[in-house]
Amino acid sequence: MDKKDTVQIRAQREAENFLKNETQFHLGILPTEQSNPKTRGLDRIFANEPVEGVRTLLSVDTDIAEMAERIFASRQYRKMIYDIELAVKSGHKIVFSGCGSTGRLSILLESMWRRFFINLHKSAPELYYRIRQYEDSVYSIMTGGDYALIRSVESFEDYQEFGRQQVRELNIVKGDVLVAITEGGETSSVLGTVAESVDRKADVFLLFNNPADILVKNIERSKKAIEDPAVTVLDLYCCPMAIAGSTRMQATTSELLVAGAALETVLQNILNEISGNETGQSEAVSFDYARSFSDLLAGLNSPPNLKNLADYIKLETDVYKENGLVTYFAKDHMIDIFTDTTERAPTFMLPPFTKIDDNVSPPSWAFAKNPLYPSPEAWNSMLGRPPRCLEWDSKLYLKLKAPSSLMDNPPLIDLKQILKFCIGNETDNSRLSRSPNIAVNILGSNELSGEDYQKYNSAFQKCVSAYQKYYSLVVGKGDFSADYSINCPVAETTLNLFRHLAFKLVLNTISTGTMVIMGRVTGNWMSWVDVSNKKLKDRGIRLISEICNMSYEDACYELHEALEELKIISSANEERLSPVQYTIKKIREKRLQ
Repeated sequence: MDKKDTVQIRAQREAENFLKNETQFHLGILPTEQSNPKTRGLDRIFANEPVEGVRTLLSVDTDIAEMAERIFASRQYRKMIYDIELAVKSGHKIVFSGCGSTGRLSILLESMWRRFFINLHKSAPELYYRIRQYEDSVYSIMTGGDYALIRSVESFEDYQEFGRQQVRELNIVKGDVLVAITEGGETSSVLGTVAESVDRKADVFLLFNNPADILVKNIERSKKAIEDPAVTVLDLYCCPMAIAGSTRMQATTSELLVAGAALETVLQNILNEISGNETGQSEAVSFDYARSFSDLLAGLNSPPNLKNLADYIKLETDVYKENGLVTYFAKDHMIDIFTDTTERAPTFMLPPFTKIDDNVSPPSWAFAKNPLYPSPEAWNSMLGRPPRCLEWDSKLYLKLKAPSSLMDNPPLIDLKQILKFCIGNETDNSRLSRSPNIAVNILGSNELSGEDYQKYNSAFQKCVSAYQKYYSLVVGKGDFSADYSINCPVAETTLNLFRHLAFKLVLNTISTGTMVIMGRVTGNWMSWVDVSNKKLKDRGIRLISEICNMSYEDACYELHEALEELKIISSANEERLSPVQYTIKKIREKRLQ
């Protein structure tokens, strides 16, 4: 039997298994997996007029505000605030749980809370010592551990038992609160955290971005969680994504707004109570989060901001077209950068971030560094705590009934491995290994003054001296100058929620717009998608089916054959080929013969 026959036999076996036995991962019925009419023909729009492309991308986010008003007025949202506040005051844990982009969102929420207390200790030590008992109240569960903040852990999201194990390791108990966040409402590992937390009598909330009735009707694992009387459901559905299936965009923006507002409200209530004990006034002042979000969007859509975003997208596009590299430098917003850039690898089939001792893999197109600290301290500064990684071995994978591939070759995702990503001020020659190479200083407008800025700027200048060029990108409100200025109304709130929302919207727009111009989006579909888990495999099949005008079943066979072929021809020192693009090209070539 020759290699061709072996490839076809394996492909047929895997395709038939996916068609017959993995139907719960066929997700084309979900609105978040469908295309948004507002962005139809987005690739042509960007090609003709990038400013209009940016405006078109941002137009989809306006649908979030109406949904947010509904959620903020709901009984379920009020219950979430009440339960979180009760848990914090009684010494219990608040745990945010997610996978992929929602996992990074969960880490961001924890970081916002912890960094508030760190900064309060510096700026108002008397107040800090009065409330420091609440400092260690908020935690996060990221499928795959903190390692997945910086590099995706393939296939982990497919297993509920993995989520259960992470709940066990964090020791969630009665009185704790779990806020599980899954864009589609069907991510197995996240639903595993729900099931285990319910079993442990915690208060459980489930946030997702598809209509609950569609999930209940079509996906059994979602139905079980949604209909569980011990689970409080917040359905945040507002629209399909600006890029079909790219839930790192509107889905996680809405989740950050809602979950962040709840957490911020609890902290503000605690601060108001302390103030009330002194003034006799303990009633919390309500804050209009939906209105402030609408104001932020309106500001981002101003003509100067649209032009500056389009101009910056051109800068990155020009660098990448010449096979160059971009390195971001930041302090307060490192975590916002990683939340966006890590997701670019599976979303657009880009080289993932590489470890300092990896001399084989190609460097990632973009990376981020903190010029103030060496990497271990940079991790602590970004997270507000030391990294929490998974130290799982073959015996545990066996106990969790993991596939043999994980038991035989456990992934290296422990603390030792995450510290190999050089996010600090150490020299990293990989970021200078291609030409052009540029450094981009990314700051909030609030960071541009004072002694801290002088210290940061001195460290930045030292770190970027070897780069060919460097630029500044500043986001916020006020009078400031930068190479690329995004001047927008950012509401000042306790946990700086709107600063993080502003950076998320800006970075999502930049990375997506760049990939559209680079040809990695077809229409408004991300056509260079990886297929590293079952959800992405289904997404790739549907894309092949639509573009090549063939049945889902035929597209499934074609994709699996391509996957088997790529196992043979791929090389570690080359950028990986997109299985979806490879399949589409093969089909088109066959039809021309």
